[in-house]
Amino acid sequence: MQILNLPRYNFAVKKVNSKLQIFDSQRKKYVTLTPEEWVRQHFVRFLIEEKHFPSSRLAVEYTLKIKDMERRCDIVVFAKNGKPQIIIEIKAPQIILNQAVFDQIAIYNSQLNVDYYIISNGLEHYCCRVDRENSRYEFLPEIPDYQFFQ
Repeated sequence: MQILNLPRYNFAVKKVNSKLQIFDSQRKKYVTLTPEEWVRQHFVRFLIEEKHFPSSRLAVEYTLKIKDMERRCDIVVFAKNGKPQIIIEIKAPQIILNQAVFDQIAIYNSQLNVDYYIISNGLEHYCCRVDRENSRYEFLPEIPDYQFFQ
């Protein structure tokens, strides 16, 4: 798999019916190892190990219902009170992070009403505060440590 702009981590990987699977420690199961999943697994570990996010506050593949359709947020971070706090959208490394990605996350936010978005394709990462008053995003210079969001 591609080298990412994230720390390197060791993962449990196995082959099943000629397809690679990676163990997802959040979902407690093996999942198909796609380029997007490669980024997601690295990003989860990055949040936990480098940015000190409690693993108990992360939900991977969080399901929403939007206009009678099921959608899945890649990662949702919950505050201590159980309220969604951050939506994280993960893309494969070859996917360009553009306005369409922000539009996708904004649709999810119509249900979750979070204050922060993070998007990553494993090579580029953006974190922004949602400025509802002015209908814009305020980009942060880096992804802050978990304590910033408390």
